[in-house]
Amino acid sequence: MSAQMLHLLLIVLPLGAAMGFFGGLFGIGGGIIAIPVLVLGFGLDQATAQGTALVMMVPNLLLAWWRYARHNPVPLGRALQVAAVGAATTWGTAHFAHLLDQGLLRTLFALFLLFVALRLIVASPERTAEKSRDPRWLPVVGLAGGSSMGLLGVGGGLVVSPLLTGWFGLGQRTAQSFALAMVAPSSVFALGAYAQNQRVDWPVGLVLALGGTLTVAAGVALAHRWPERVLRRAFGWMMAATSVWLVISQHVFGG
Repeated sequence: MSAQMLHLLLIVLPLGAAMGFFGGLFGIGGGIIAIPVLVLGFGLDQATAQGTALVMMVPNLLLAWWRYARHNPVPLGRALQVAAVGAATTWGTAHFAHLLDQGLLRTLFALFLLFVALRLIVASPERTAEKSRDPRWLPVVGLAGGSSMGLLGVGGGLVVSPLLTGWFGLGQRTAQSFALAMVAPSSVFALGAYAQNQRVDWPVGLVLALGGTLTVAAGVALAHRWPERVLRRAFGWMMAATSVWLVISQHVFGG
Protein backbone atom coordinates (compact mmCIF):
# COMPACT_ATOMS: atom_id res chain seq x y z
CA MET A 1 0.00 0.00 0.00
CA SER A 2 1.39 3.38 -1.02
CA ALA A 3 2.08 6.14 1.49
CA GLN A 4 -0.58 8.32 -0.16
CA MET A 5 -3.23 5.61 0.12
CA LEU A 6 -2.31 4.95 3.74
CA HIS A 7 -2.64 8.70 4.45
CA LEU A 8 -6.07 8.76 2.83
CA LEU A 9 -7.31 5.79 4.84
CA LEU A 10 -5.88 6.86 8.19
CA ILE A 11 -6.70 10.57 8.07
CA VAL A 12 -9.20 11.37 5.33
CA LEU A 13 -11.56 8.42 5.90
CA PRO A 14 -12.16 9.21 9.62
CA LEU A 15 -12.46 12.89 8.68
CA GLY A 16 -15.16 12.02 6.14
CA ALA A 17 -16.92 9.91 8.76
CA ALA A 18 -16.90 12.82 11.20
CA MET A 19 -18.23 15.20 8.55
CA GLY A 20 -20.92 12.74 7.54
CA PHE A 21 -22.02 12.41 11.15
CA PHE A 22 -22.18 16.16 11.78
CA GLY A 23 -23.75 16.68 8.37
CA GLY A 24 -26.51 14.28 9.35
CA LEU A 25 -26.79 15.85 12.80
CA PHE A 26 -27.32 19.34 11.37
CA GLY A 27 -29.22 18.31 8.23
CA ILE A 28 -26.60 19.46 5.70
CA GLY A 29 -24.32 17.83 3.14
CA GLY A 30 -21.25 18.47 5.29
CA GLY A 31 -19.60 20.99 2.98
CA ILE A 32 -19.71 23.85 5.48
CA ILE A 33 -17.50 21.71 7.72
CA ALA A 34 -15.44 20.11 4.94
CA ILE A 35 -14.43 23.21 2.99
CA PRO A 36 -12.63 25.08 5.82
CA VAL A 37 -10.85 21.82 6.79
CA LEU A 38 -9.72 21.23 3.20
CA VAL A 39 -8.49 24.83 2.90
CA LEU A 40 -6.80 25.17 6.29
CA GLY A 41 -5.75 21.57 6.90
CA PHE A 42 -4.96 20.28 3.40
CA GLY A 43 -3.80 23.49 1.72
CA LEU A 44 -6.32 23.36 -1.13
CA ASP A 45 -7.34 26.62 -2.75
CA GLN A 46 -10.93 27.69 -2.07
CA ALA A 47 -12.43 26.61 -5.41
CA THR A 48 -10.74 23.17 -5.33
CA ALA A 49 -11.84 22.70 -1.72
CA GLN A 50 -15.42 23.47 -2.77
CA GLY A 51 -15.27 21.05 -5.69
CA THR A 52 -13.70 18.30 -3.57
CA ALA A 53 -16.30 18.76 -0.82
CA LEU A 54 -19.04 18.29 -3.41
CA VAL A 55 -17.75 14.75 -4.08
CA MET A 56 -18.66 13.98 -0.48
CA MET A 57 -21.84 16.05 -0.44
CA VAL A 58 -23.53 14.47 -3.48
CA PRO A 59 -24.08 10.99 -1.99
CA ASN A 60 -24.88 12.45 1.45
CA LEU A 61 -27.53 14.76 0.00
CA LEU A 62 -29.04 12.10 -2.27
CA LEU A 63 -29.33 9.72 0.67
CA ALA A 64 -30.95 12.40 2.83
CA TRP A 65 -33.31 13.34 -0.02
CA TRP A 66 -34.46 9.73 -0.33
CA ARG A 67 -35.08 9.42 3.41
CA TYR A 68 -37.00 12.72 3.62
CA ALA A 69 -39.07 11.96 0.50
CA ARG A 70 -40.41 8.78 2.12
CA HIS A 71 -41.61 10.52 5.29
CA ASN A 72 -42.23 14.10 4.10
CA PRO A 73 -43.58 13.94 0.51
CA VAL A 74 -44.02 17.24 -1.31
CA PRO A 75 -45.98 18.07 -4.52
CA LEU A 76 -43.87 16.61 -7.33
CA GLY A 77 -44.57 19.41 -9.79
CA ARG A 78 -43.53 22.17 -7.37
CA ALA A 79 -40.47 20.22 -6.30
CA LEU A 80 -39.39 19.73 -9.93
CA GLN A 81 -39.82 23.46 -10.62
CA VAL A 82 -37.61 24.40 -7.67
CA ALA A 83 -35.07 21.72 -8.61
CA ALA A 84 -34.90 22.80 -12.27
CA VAL A 85 -34.35 26.47 -11.45
CA GLY A 86 -31.85 25.58 -8.74
CA ALA A 87 -29.86 23.23 -10.99
CA ALA A 88 -29.70 25.72 -13.86
CA THR A 89 -28.61 28.53 -11.54
CA THR A 90 -26.04 26.28 -9.88
CA TRP A 91 -24.47 25.38 -13.21
CA GLY A 92 -24.05 29.00 -14.27
CA THR A 93 -22.78 30.38 -10.97
CA ALA A 94 -20.36 27.45 -10.49
CA HIS A 95 -18.61 28.42 -13.72
CA PHE A 96 -18.57 32.05 -12.56
CA ALA A 97 -16.97 31.00 -9.26
CA HIS A 98 -14.06 29.46 -11.19
CA LEU A 99 -13.20 32.92 -12.58
CA LEU A 100 -13.18 34.73 -9.23
CA ASP A 101 -10.09 35.63 -7.24
CA GLN A 102 -9.51 32.91 -4.62
CA GLY A 103 -9.06 35.38 -1.76
CA LEU A 104 -12.33 37.09 -2.66
CA LEU A 105 -14.14 33.77 -2.93
CA ARG A 106 -12.87 32.72 0.48
CA THR A 107 -13.95 36.02 2.04
CA LEU A 108 -17.42 35.64 0.49
CA PHE A 109 -17.66 32.17 1.94
CA ALA A 110 -16.65 33.42 5.41
CA LEU A 111 -19.25 36.21 5.27
CA PHE A 112 -21.89 33.72 4.18
CA LEU A 113 -21.06 31.49 7.14
CA LEU A 114 -21.33 34.42 9.54
CA PHE A 115 -24.69 35.50 8.09
CA VAL A 116 -26.19 32.03 8.46
CA ALA A 117 -24.66 31.64 11.93
CA LEU A 118 -26.29 34.84 13.20
CA ARG A 119 -29.67 33.72 11.85
CA LEU A 120 -29.37 30.39 13.64
CA ILE A 121 -28.23 31.92 16.93
CA VAL A 122 -30.76 34.77 17.07
CA ALA A 123 -33.83 33.60 15.15
CA SER A 124 -36.67 31.71 16.80
CA PRO A 125 -37.11 28.15 15.55
CA GLU A 126 -40.87 28.58 15.40
CA ARG A 127 -42.54 29.39 12.13
CA THR A 128 -42.48 33.13 11.57
CA ALA A 129 -44.81 33.58 8.63
CA GLU A 130 -48.38 34.55 9.43
CA LYS A 131 -49.53 34.37 5.82
CA SER A 132 -48.27 32.06 3.09
CA ARG A 133 -47.13 33.49 -0.22
CA ASP A 134 -48.40 32.26 -3.56
CA PRO A 135 -46.67 28.90 -4.25
CA ARG A 136 -46.06 30.07 -7.82
CA TRP A 137 -43.15 32.06 -6.35
CA LEU A 138 -41.42 28.86 -5.23
CA PRO A 139 -38.98 28.84 -8.20
CA VAL A 140 -37.48 32.08 -6.80
CA VAL A 141 -36.37 30.00 -3.82
CA GLY A 142 -34.57 27.70 -6.25
CA LEU A 143 -32.82 30.72 -7.73
CA ALA A 144 -31.50 31.77 -4.31
CA GLY A 145 -30.46 28.28 -3.31
CA GLY A 146 -28.85 27.50 -6.66
CA SER A 147 -26.81 30.69 -6.53
CA SER A 148 -25.44 29.67 -3.15
CA MET A 149 -24.64 26.13 -4.29
CA GLY A 150 -22.86 27.28 -7.43
CA LEU A 151 -20.95 30.23 -6.03
CA LEU A 152 -19.98 28.77 -2.65
CA GLY A 153 -20.29 25.02 -3.24
CA VAL A 154 -22.57 24.75 -0.17
CA GLY A 155 -25.44 26.44 1.57
CA GLY A 156 -28.33 25.74 -0.79
CA GLY A 157 -30.39 24.04 1.90
CA LEU A 158 -29.48 26.65 4.48
CA VAL A 159 -30.81 29.36 2.16
CA VAL A 160 -33.89 27.50 0.95
CA SER A 161 -35.24 26.19 4.28
CA PRO A 162 -35.52 29.61 6.02
CA LEU A 163 -37.20 31.08 2.93
CA LEU A 164 -39.75 28.26 2.81
CA THR A 165 -40.59 28.48 6.52
CA GLY A 166 -40.46 32.28 6.79
CA TRP A 167 -42.00 33.29 3.46
CA PHE A 168 -44.26 30.38 2.60
CA GLY A 169 -45.24 29.25 6.10
CA LEU A 170 -44.17 25.64 5.59
CA GLY A 171 -43.31 23.41 8.51
CA GLN A 172 -39.63 22.67 9.06
CA ARG A 173 -39.74 19.07 7.86
CA THR A 174 -41.70 19.93 4.72
CA ALA A 175 -39.32 22.81 4.04
CA GLN A 176 -36.34 20.50 4.46
CA SER A 177 -37.88 18.00 2.05
CA PHE A 178 -38.33 20.79 -0.53
CA ALA A 179 -34.78 22.01 0.11
CA LEU A 180 -33.29 18.57 -0.44
CA ALA A 181 -35.32 18.19 -3.63
CA MET A 182 -33.45 21.24 -4.93
CA VAL A 183 -30.04 20.84 -3.34
CA ALA A 184 -29.47 17.16 -4.16
CA PRO A 185 -29.70 17.51 -7.97
CA SER A 186 -28.07 20.94 -7.82
CA SER A 187 -25.06 19.43 -6.06
CA VAL A 188 -24.62 17.04 -9.00
CA PHE A 189 -24.60 19.96 -11.46
CA ALA A 190 -22.22 21.91 -9.25
CA LEU A 191 -19.81 18.96 -9.06
CA GLY A 192 -19.93 18.61 -12.84
CA ALA A 193 -19.03 22.27 -13.31
CA TYR A 194 -16.15 22.15 -10.80
CA ALA A 195 -14.85 18.92 -12.35
CA GLN A 196 -15.00 20.44 -15.84
CA ASN A 197 -12.81 23.28 -14.59
CA GLN A 198 -10.44 20.76 -12.95
CA ARG A 199 -11.21 21.99 -9.43
CA VAL A 200 -11.69 18.57 -7.78
CA ASP A 201 -9.18 16.44 -5.85
CA TRP A 202 -10.82 13.10 -6.61
CA PRO A 203 -8.82 10.76 -4.32
CA VAL A 204 -9.51 12.97 -1.29
CA GLY A 205 -13.13 13.56 -2.26
CA LEU A 206 -13.97 9.90 -2.84
CA VAL A 207 -12.49 8.79 0.49
CA LEU A 208 -14.38 11.60 2.24
CA ALA A 209 -17.57 10.40 0.54
CA LEU A 210 -17.00 6.83 1.67
CA GLY A 211 -16.51 7.91 5.26
CA GLY A 212 -19.52 10.20 5.18
CA THR A 213 -21.98 7.61 3.87
CA LEU A 214 -21.04 5.30 6.75
CA THR A 215 -22.08 7.76 9.48
CA VAL A 216 -24.70 10.15 8.10
CA ALA A 217 -27.56 7.93 9.35
CA ALA A 218 -26.18 7.99 12.90
CA GLY A 219 -26.07 11.79 12.81
CA VAL A 220 -29.68 11.96 11.63
CA ALA A 221 -30.75 9.63 14.46
CA LEU A 222 -29.05 11.82 17.08
CA ALA A 223 -30.60 14.96 15.60
CA HIS A 224 -34.07 13.59 16.34
CA ARG A 225 -33.17 13.21 20.02
CA TRP A 226 -31.71 16.72 20.56
CA PRO A 227 -33.91 19.81 21.11
CA GLU A 228 -34.10 21.94 17.96
CA ARG A 229 -32.99 25.12 19.74
CA VAL A 230 -29.83 23.40 21.04
CA LEU A 231 -29.00 22.12 17.55
CA ARG A 232 -29.57 25.50 15.91
CA ARG A 233 -27.39 27.42 18.36
CA ALA A 234 -24.60 24.84 18.46
CA PHE A 235 -24.44 24.85 14.67
CA GLY A 236 -24.57 28.64 14.58
CA TRP A 237 -21.65 29.07 16.98
CA MET A 238 -19.64 26.48 15.08
CA MET A 239 -20.12 28.37 11.80
CA ALA A 240 -19.40 31.73 13.42
CA ALA A 241 -16.07 30.43 14.78
CA THR A 242 -15.20 28.96 11.37
CA SER A 243 -15.99 32.25 9.65
CA VAL A 244 -13.74 34.22 12.02
CA TRP A 245 -10.90 31.74 11.60
CA LEU A 246 -11.14 31.88 7.80
CA VAL A 247 -10.88 35.68 7.83
CA ILE A 248 -7.95 35.64 10.31
CA SER A 249 -6.03 33.03 8.31
CA GLN A 250 -6.66 34.96 5.09
CA HIS A 251 -5.15 38.19 6.41
CA VAL A 252 -2.59 36.95 8.97
CA PHE A 253 -1.26 33.77 7.43
CA GLY A 254 -1.93 34.64 3.81
CA GLY A 255 -3.73 31.30 3.34
